[in-house]
Amino acid sequence: MVGLYRHSAWMIGLIAAASVSAADVAHWHAEGLAIAQPLDGLRGDAARGRALVIARDKGNCLACHQLPIPEEPSHGTVGPPLMGVGARLNEGELRLRVVDEKQVNPDSIMPSFHLDPAHLYRPRPDMASTILTAQEIEDIVAYLVTLR
Repeated sequence: MVGLYRHSAWMIGLIAAASVSAADVAHWHAEGLAIAQPLDGLRGDAARGRALVIARDKGNCLACHQLPIPEEPSHGTVGPPLMGVGARLNEGELRLRVVDEKQVNPDSIMPSFHLDPAHLYRPRPDMASTILTAQEIEDIVAYLVTLR
């Protein structure tokens, strides 16, 4: 139970620290289980994406997932390992999962990282945020695609 509490407290802190507003949210459309086109037509940068998956105040993917980032000491086991994810999922499938995993798995505990705050459930309205910008989403997707 302590682990769950710590994870929840971390998530609340991450959400409160985010500064993306509804005006910053890219319009996207999922077809099947993918968002085929890059958000706002942006091109991602894999090096920036790698930094974002590590950053505790941004994506912090390591909190839940194992990634091939050996210099980082802690990797979570709540979510599936992401080694080889670029060989299993295409760019559009990865994009949807980062933007809103609940479109793929409604029971997932993975937060939605790029939704209009009006569509997010938060116990406190001042904690509603999309967390990542469209550019940050594209950078993370660019990195995940390289994991083959």
